Amino acid sequence: MHPDRVIVVVPTYNERENLAHLAAAVLLQGYQLLIVDDSSPDGTGQVADELASSTPGIEVIHRAAKEGLGPAYAEGFDRALAGTAEAVVQMDCDFSHNPTDIARLLEVVDAGADVAMGSRYVPGGATPDWTFGRRLLSRGGNLYARLLLGIKIRDATGGFRAWRSAALRSMPFRTVEATGYGFQVEMAMRAEDLGLKIIEVPIVFRDRTRGYSKMGTDIVLEAMRLVTRWGLARRFSWLRGRS
Repeated sequence: MHPDRVIVVVPTYNERENLAHLAAAVLLQGYQLLIVDDSSPDGTGQVADELASSTPGIEVIHRAAKEGLGPAYAEGFDRALAGTAEAVVQMDCDFSHNPTDIARLLEVVDAGADVAMGSRYVPGGATPDWTFGRRLLSRGGNLYARLLLGIKIRDATGGFRAWRSAALRSMPFRTVEATGYGFQVEMAMRAEDLGLKIIEVPIVFRDRTRGYSKMGTDIVLEAMRLVTRWGLARRFSWLRGRS
């Protein structure tokens, strides 16, 4: 697909130090960029407006308050799908996802996948900057999600994905429950439930060098709570179906 038919959706909250660099990296490849800012107090929204006013291919959505990753992506997806985009990419603003890998994900969509998921946990994927404890926590969370939800995706918590527009339109992203990074798990689960063709593409995930992570205990606990509830509900549904 032609790059100008691709929209990259990037939610931001206090990413002033990263945004201009990321925008340049995305636009250099010919993609369009949609920034969804949750009223960042550090002036990220102002930087986004300045970029949009001076550079073609950038659009900005300003949200009234910090409402979380899930609602931000839902609004961004809605806007992206309102146009003629053939594919929608989701990624972080902090360069933990390498913008040059966007093309690798899109190649997989071009080859027939409904969604290409950047994966740290398939052969070739890596997290070179992480401590052993962080790797253990992330792998454990993904294993927990696979076991409880019965999904096959190795990296359900990853947030670097390219969606075929038609496939994303079929997803119930407007009614997701998760507000934090559990949104990624919820979307992965729904994609499998819909029978979408999902391909995991190995990526090297790097730690940010500017700004600070938004991952907190509350986000982890929300994800664990939701995955547990979804998993139990799916098991009870399965048991009722067999009775």
